[in-house]
Amino acid sequence: MASRQDGAGTPGMAAVRRARIAVAAVFAVHGAVTGSFATRIPWISERLDVSAGQLGLALAFPAIGASVAMPLAGRISHRFGARVALRGLLALWCLSLVLPPFAPGLVWLCGALFVYGATAGMSDVAMNALGVEIEDRLGRPVMSGLHGMWSVGALVGSAAGTVAAHAGSDARLHLTVTAAVLTVLGVVACRWVLDPRDAGADGAAGRAGAPDEEPPPRFALPPRSALAIGAVGFCAVFAEGASLDWSAVYLRDVLDSSPGVAAACTTAFACTMAVARLLGDAAVARLGPVRTVRSGGVLATVGGILVVTAPSAGFAVGGFGLIGLGIAVVVPLAFAAAGRSGPAPSQAIAGVATITYTSGLIAPAAIGSLADATSLTVSFGLVTVLALGLVAGAGVLRADGRDVRGGGPGTALPATGGGAGTTADPDTASDAGGAAGRDGTERGASGREALD
Repeated sequence: MASRQDGAGTPGMAAVRRARIAVAAVFAVHGAVTGSFATRIPWISERLDVSAGQLGLALAFPAIGASVAMPLAGRISHRFGARVALRGLLALWCLSLVLPPFAPGLVWLCGALFVYGATAGMSDVAMNALGVEIEDRLGRPVMSGLHGMWSVGALVGSAAGTVAAHAGSDARLHLTVTAAVLTVLGVVACRWVLDPRDAGADGAAGRAGAPDEEPPPRFALPPRSALAIGAVGFCAVFAEGASLDWSAVYLRDVLDSSPGVAAACTTAFACTMAVARLLGDAAVARLGPVRTVRSGGVLATVGGILVVTAPSAGFAVGGFGLIGLGIAVVVPLAFAAAGRSGPAPSQAIAGVATITYTSGLIAPAAIGSLADATSLTVSFGLVTVLALGLVAGAGVLRADGRDVRGGGPGTALPATGGGAGTTADPDTASDAGGAAGRDGTERGASGREALD
């Protein structure tokens, strides 16, 4: 297999850099869809006159749809190619934004949200797989920044939705226009996305995932390689979901804070995560993924302790900020590790995504149930324990022993040890050396066509 000749400034590396920008735009579009929908949930609920319990039931269907559909993403990418698959799945995801506000009743709303979640999950898998591909080709971390762009898109979408809601805009008009605009932006961005199996896309010969290879199964359970990595992602997403949904309630009920301070805590938590993700690649380049997650786990654990012992709102707000800072980069790094963990990257990423989606689904309800049985303070004690689990489990993110750092384009720095479960920590590897490129056979038969 010919090695890559993608030195800085060559046309090949220029294409990879363009692809990174394109995928970042895709992440932002994906986040904007989520942010836009979230702001109009009250309008949809009021229009259908559903109870809180009925709305909660309906809002479980996006996660159900995503969990069911994500394992299909690899097959779709293999059939149509990564670029075409991402373009189609992202367009379907954007257009699905139109369905919920037009639902005539609860059953229809559940069905609309199932489709909304299914298209969200499949496009999520596809774009994350391409993010891992770009990270490998550049030889330096980019996944945290890409997820930071998702957070930026979500904030922009929610801001626009808030303006529309305050203006009294009909959500059917607002979300239809938003869906049309985001579909166009997403389709245009996909034009510059790399397809890993295109011969000569970066100066290399054909890549894994070519049409004559055996296609992945139409539906497959997560591989074993994804389970341990998914468990780390589960801890982070549980802490994220609990903090986003319950931080304001915690400040109000436990610390008797004003509604304004309680709401500001949630906003500050979301902004902290967005900023940390945008800056996270620098930390990963310096420390490596394992040390970064361990350090983040320590910060999140300290934050959890601050929350459960806080004598006043200020301490609790600081604690939630540390939780957000500590967990921000875990999910991007979990996806990256899954993409390098075995012979079926897209299947592994889909498996990790399924586990993390499940965590996001159960976290708010689990916190509420535990609070009913004990107290909110005990509930966030559980969050603290899970944050500590990041410190213990970070080693699985070394995946197959490869450690992507900032060594320069096309350079992957070698690890000192073997794959997951070995005692050698690749984060202690020397920053010198590294072979230019990697043999395409390392990526397995399914290529990087589908994601998380």
